[in-house]
Amino acid sequence: MNLAFFGSSLVSSYWNGAATYYRGLLQALARFGHAVTFYEPDAYGRQQHRDIPDPPWARVVVYPATTEGWAGSLESAARGADVLVKASGIGVFDAELEAAVVAARRPGALAIYWDVDAPATLDAMFADASHPLRGAIPRYDMVLTYGGGPPVVEAYLALGARACAPIYNGLDPATHFPVEAEARYGCDLSFLGNRLPDREARVDEFLLRCAERLAQRRFLLGGAGWDSKSLPPNVRRAGHVGTADHNAFFCSALATLNVNRESMARYGFSPPTRIFEAAGAGACLITDSWTGIELFFEPGREILAAENGDQVADLLTALAPADRRRVAAAGRGRALAEHTYQRRARQVCALLDMPRQEKAA
Repeated sequence: MNLAFFGSSLVSSYWNGAATYYRGLLQALARFGHAVTFYEPDAYGRQQHRDIPDPPWARVVVYPATTEGWAGSLESAARGADVLVKASGIGVFDAELEAAVVAARRPGALAIYWDVDAPATLDAMFADASHPLRGAIPRYDMVLTYGGGPPVVEAYLALGARACAPIYNGLDPATHFPVEAEARYGCDLSFLGNRLPDREARVDEFLLRCAERLAQRRFLLGGAGWDSKSLPPNVRRAGHVGTADHNAFFCSALATLNVNRESMARYGFSPPTRIFEAAGAGACLITDSWTGIELFFEPGREILAAENGDQVADLLTALAPADRRRVAAAGRGRALAEHTYQRRARQVCALLDMPRQEKAA
């Protein structure tokens, strides 16, 4: 089947946290024999900050960030697509594409809305009765999300979605695996995530509060946007960390921290991509607590969970090297057994009734 996917970017993770989710899932679908074309706008400097070339398993179409650019690309995509996807958060002409995709699909084709930030999308729709997406959702054949679980499914069904299912983040073992530690990323606790309004206060609590309490420990803050942030003296900035360096980033710390954005923590059932990627790289994970985490990893054995920065500090203080190895090995084993993108792609095929013919990697 031919899959045409309109998203933020496949080739650049610059201000684009969904990049590795797109790569892992769409590559797995390609291995099942489906033809993938990814349409992305030339916007936000992403083409100037590519971290992969066009992959052999997908055709990448970069269109100008103009009305003519998206409209021409959609017209071309719709002619041959069996599945036409509009992802959330492209960043330019989202409302126009959301309405146009369902109208452009050819007879017999499926139109899918794929929400890669369901908590934020739903909050926006519930806050604004005239939100343009409210009218578009009932016209899609299905809504897929990369997180949110029952609360998100129920919310989308209440908004008129014909069907809704979570396709969670996952792990591609070919790209995320243990590597040798690197001194530039060496620390006691690392965190990787871009600076966003509904994340910053939680980073203040779970990372910086911990750093202030453990003044003799070393901390590393990675991601874009933190340059102007006032930090304790024992916290270093790593800046934007490209995907090629993620394994080294995760492997080089005693532990690495996951902090969900406020909206994701509130909805629950929303494991970020970095949880599975860090687990695959063999990191010992400490996460903020959120509803549903036990569906993915067992707290205390495969991941360590904390309610606040003081608990993070307690966990880090008590973490001996042997404990670090034990938690890291258990988390990696669970990720490889249950949370690969190959498994996620099988779920997509079943939901969309797409034929599967797995190809050799």
